[in-house]
Amino acid sequence: MRKSLLALLLLAATGLVQAQVQLRDGHPQSYTVVAGDTLWDISGKFLNQPWKWPELWRANPQVHDPDLIYPGDTLNLIYVDGQPRIVVNRGASRGTIKLSPRVRSTPIAEAIPTIPLGAINAFLLNNRIIDNASQFEAAPHVVAGPGERVLSGAGDRIYARGQFEPSHVSYGIYRKGKTYVDPVSGVVLGINADDIGSGQIIASEGDVATLQLQRSTQEVRLGDRLFVSEERGINSTFVPSEPQQPINGNIIDVPRGVTQIGEFDVVTIDRGRLDGLAEGNVLAIYKTGETVRDRVNGDQVKIPDERSGLLMVFRTYERLSYGMVLHATRSLAVQDKVRNP
Repeated sequence: MRKSLLALLLLAATGLVQAQVQLRDGHPQSYTVVAGDTLWDISGKFLNQPWKWPELWRANPQVHDPDLIYPGDTLNLIYVDGQPRIVVNRGASRGTIKLSPRVRSTPIAEAIPTIPLGAINAFLLNNRIIDNASQFEAAPHVVAGPGERVLSGAGDRIYARGQFEPSHVSYGIYRKGKTYVDPVSGVVLGINADDIGSGQIIASEGDVATLQLQRSTQEVRLGDRLFVSEERGINSTFVPSEPQQPINGNIIDVPRGVTQIGEFDVVTIDRGRLDGLAEGNVLAIYKTGETVRDRVNGDQVKIPDERSGLLMVFRTYERLSYGMVLHATRSLAVQDKVRNP
């Protein structure tokens, strides 16, 4: 029988009790943290809904920062006044310092992260969405390469024309990719900007700037667009949460080009900030049911959609978002649905 865990946030002034969270069937009575764990993984050992882990860990009044646990720490399920609660017993090795011959100190035990961010770090460096076509067309563009070449690569100098921001010298170079359109309203949801490379302005005259190419994923071409390098860094302390508004959307693309989507793949969904999504929101993924022919009645019948995974939104734009698949029970695909968990 499922038990419930009252997530007491110990608000001393009010004594308010939060909504109940369900313990997973077969949950352990204790668990010792090991290197490579994430809070998401550990929460899944105890909870049916791992995105509610803040309610669980913050029931620890003896831990100054319950979001930080370390390899060697032990999590124990205990009962206080008849109610189950998780408490943390700190491991003896936490905070031990190792000195190298170069006198560089490194903590042996690093804090356990919330989400395996390494799976999306490389993606975040380069990919982006442009909200509309006019924004894309108004961006500075490449007008020439070195020695009148039409193709350029890392290490070359290129020349671009347009309105550059005086306070920025680092620019990403992009080529117009897919335009995402709402099939019902016809509204443009955003444009996928394909990453081509990056460079720094080393000189300028009027509306023409000279850039040194520092990186290129493919040849830079005349007409490629320049945007100020996005400064929204990855949040290393994502707090997984439920959306505050009802979400009914779809997976509309896989930026890395795969057709079968699995755990830790990055996907584009057709909902964004204007729909109430925020970074850290968790959404359930539903495999779209096929339409089959009923051989008895002779008509077409749609198989019900089946819940098949979870994703976490890690970057939002006006009408689109990027999400990482945290869990999948079967292969997923474009046009699968996303809803509140």
